[in-house]
Amino acid sequence: MNLLFVGMTLGVIGKCLLGLGVVWVHIKMANERSIDDLVVRSFRTELYVTMLGLVLIVVGYTMEVMFLGGFSFLTTCTGENCAASLGSLLSQ
Repeated sequence: MNLLFVGMTLGVIGKCLLGLGVVWVHIKMANERSIDDLVVRSFRTELYVTMLGLVLIVVGYTMEVMFLGGFSFLTTCTGENCAASLGSLLSQ
């Protein structure tokens, strides 16, 4: 496995877990009956924004991987090929 691919993948997994944690808290709070309706509507709006953010993270990750040569290339590249891929990613 390529260290760049593993790092990108772990970063996306961490961001998604963080986003899912926010979604989970907002769902729990929205179902709480002691909170007024204005706050519940605010939670629902934040929930939709968070879900959109998660979708954008996954789409962006997929685009980065495809730009660098696809999933199979990033898992098997060695030496100068990986360095060139990392250089092109960092130069953007």
